Amino acid sequence: MRPTLGAVCAALIFLVAGWVLRGFLEALLASTVIAVASWPLYRAFDARVPRRLPRAARSAIFVALIATFVLVPLMLALVALVAEAHATLLALSEADRRGIGAPAWLAHIPLAGPWLQARWLHDLARPGALSVWVEQADPAALLSWAKSLGQFTLRHLFIVAFTVLLLFFHFQNGEALWQALRAGLRERVGAGGDRYLEVARDTVRSAVESMLLVGLFAGLGTGLAYGMAGVPHAPLWGAITGALGLVPFLGYVAVAALALQLAMAGAGATATASLVLGAAVLFTGDKVVRPAMGQSRTRLPYVWMLMACLGGFGALGLVGLVVGPVAVSLSRELLADHMLRWTPR
Repeated sequence: MRPTLGAVCAALIFLVAGWVLRGFLEALLASTVIAVASWPLYRAFDARVPRRLPRAARSAIFVALIATFVLVPLMLALVALVAEAHATLLALSEADRRGIGAPAWLAHIPLAGPWLQARWLHDLARPGALSVWVEQADPAALLSWAKSLGQFTLRHLFIVAFTVLLLFFHFQNGEALWQALRAGLRERVGAGGDRYLEVARDTVRSAVESMLLVGLFAGLGTGLAYGMAGVPHAPLWGAITGALGLVPFLGYVAVAALALQLAMAGAGATATASLVLGAAVLFTGDKVVRPAMGQSRTRLPYVWMLMACLGGFGALGLVGLVVGPVAVSLSRELLADHMLRWTPR
């Protein structure tokens, strides 16, 4: 069957529209994921809000609550981490004026300890040695790094802003969009289309719940680990690590910053213990807890859930942790349906 001229023109129009809107794909996916995951909460909230408030106002209030719940803890954790990093840099600058002496524990590291101590004494023990090393860095490389960091920050602020905006319109028109999608699928694939929508919805909610559980697990687990290691202000550092642990690999930044700060204070054993235990908790959360919780509703085997989470994150970033399992779950349902359909009688 040859495609008609109208079908070709329609396909070209869709391709051009997709190319124009490609920069908003992450915001669109993120807002859709949040809307689907929080829809039961929105319906409960909407049922309790006075009817005299217009629908737009009710949607705007709920979006503000969601943004506060999601963004404020993450922003507070980042601010606290930046403040700790600033304090560490000031301590390094002050120590560099006198010469940064090698910590006593450095020489006791197996195999490489004596060599590391010799390099430290040669490169950092002299007053101003760290400043000289920084001055020798390539200014062009530093400028390029700063530019890349600025572009990264601005892009993600842009994505967050449009995610919040699109989320408002999702809550405004969610029911109509859902019904239109159901009607379209029923027309194309029959009554089985409802099951595909239910699989996608349950997978989204399961993936989001697993993200929140991983953050809670990371916060409680690292807080306990830091306390066992003797870290000062262990609950605070646990809260920072847990908030950042919502995003894969970002929690390790908090663990590394804490270990560096402790090492600079001369607490080598505590730094090592906090680094090892904190990394172990985050690894367990990302590679064990997240897939195990995600498969509770999707019925995907553990290894497929793990690959879906990691593959989705690698392809689409944070929102890929949800989109990946959804795509794999729907593929599994489609494959199962077609295999049943093709089974010889």
